[in-house]
Amino acid sequence: MAENIPQKSVTAPAPTPESWIKTELARHPQRPYPMDYIEALFTDFSEIHGDRQFADDAAMTAGMARFHGEPVLVVGNLKGRTLKERTARKFGMPDPEGYRKALRAMKIAEKFGRPVFTFIDLAGAYPGLSAEERGQGEAIARNIREMSRLRVPTIATVTGEGGSGGALALAVADRVLMLENAIYTVITPESCAAITWKDSSKKQLAAEALRYTADSVQSLGCVDDVIPEPEGGTQMDPAYAMELVNERLERHLSDLKRLSIDDLLAARYAKFRNIAQFYTIA
Repeated sequence: MAENIPQKSVTAPAPTPESWIKTELARHPQRPYPMDYIEALFTDFSEIHGDRQFADDAAMTAGMARFHGEPVLVVGNLKGRTLKERTARKFGMPDPEGYRKALRAMKIAEKFGRPVFTFIDLAGAYPGLSAEERGQGEAIARNIREMSRLRVPTIATVTGEGGSGGALALAVADRVLMLENAIYTVITPESCAAITWKDSSKKQLAAEALRYTADSVQSLGCVDDVIPEPEGGTQMDPAYAMELVNERLERHLSDLKRLSIDDLLAARYAKFRNIAQFYTIA
């Protein structure tokens, strides 16, 4: 007679939260980077180097180009594909001189009445001691202030990670667009978990709490439009992803050009003044 051996219960692993799935897609190593969009969607790109104060930041690019034949300015952070490139570009995290270079280029665009496009895929500004010594916080704050009153149409697109003030310094724009599987957040989930629970392994829980995926961020009014991606992410069909981004950029630029500069500035101010409100006033 067989003995009745108690069966050990097996608990099924908890499903991976959708927010963490999108985080991994936003960080996918084969996902198109800002420079990929610049090369695919713009022509006659002529890069502007240096911030006229300290150095030429390898993690930031800016230059004049043409979008459907119209002269514009494009700005984006650079991450690099190989380990050597990533190290040189500090994994896409700009120094203060990177933000100052971007702002210098934006002021040139403003002088000549050229629309500004920014492309963002960074975990945050470079947090090193050298960056703080050269005024990282001031550089980011100045970009935020100056972008809020640029007298030209501005469109920012978060293509992967949009992290903290490092992203915001390029995203105070008339239209803020975000790809479907991108994230836009005040802090990385790993850092949030380390601060909140003293345990960075709780990053998936932090990702759910931060509500930084495209749908959540759009519901708070932090982005104006979410751009769909090919199934599985932009890395599965980069050419089609570029077509989708191109169509949205063209549409939003056309809408913005119908407004006078004064109306443009008033609408930009009203948008950021009322962003992310979650309360009502009696």
